[in-house]
Parts: sequence; C-alpha cells; structure tokens
Amino acid sequence: MSKAVDDILTERQRQVTVEGFDQSHDDGYCLGELARAATFYAGISERRPNNFANIWPWSAHCCKPTNKRQNLVKAGALIIAEIERLDRLSDPKP
Repeated sequence: MSKAVDDILTERQRQVTVEGFDQSHDDGYCLGELARAATFYAGISERRPNNFANIWPWSAHCCKPTNKRQNLVKAGALIIAEIERLDRLSDPKP
C-alpha cells in the first residue's frame, strides 16, 4: 500500500476515533454533505478557500484546512466515508 493510501485510511480512522464521526453519525448525512466536504478540501488544495465557501456543508468552525497534501488526505477520507454510507444504504439488512 502506498503512503498516500495509508495516510487516507489513517485519517479516516482518526475521524472515527478522535472526532466521533462513526457510521451512525455519517448515516445522518443524506444530502451529499460528506461528498461536498470532500470537494471543498480537494478544491482548496488548488485554489483560495473563499472560492469554495458555498460548497462547505457545515459551520465554519468545522472547517480545518491545513496544507495542500493534508487537505487531499482529508478529502480522500471523506470520500471513503460517503462511499461506505452509500454501501450501507444498498446492503440489505438481515
């Protein structure tokens, strides 16, 4: 596994264990919030943050951009969260 993939998975785990953004938390976002947050972080790694202010789905204090690479890592982790959420929706419950 590449360092990039490892860093994304580590960030996703941090989001769950440190921030408390587990499956039940993520399942509450059904209006594309996770994907929009990922778009924001990916976008500001290339442009000024104010160009993407209308994309950020939550309050401003939740937005924590850092540097270009770490913003992309956060974007990747948020994409994983959104894909996992969609997978749970399509998985028939026993």
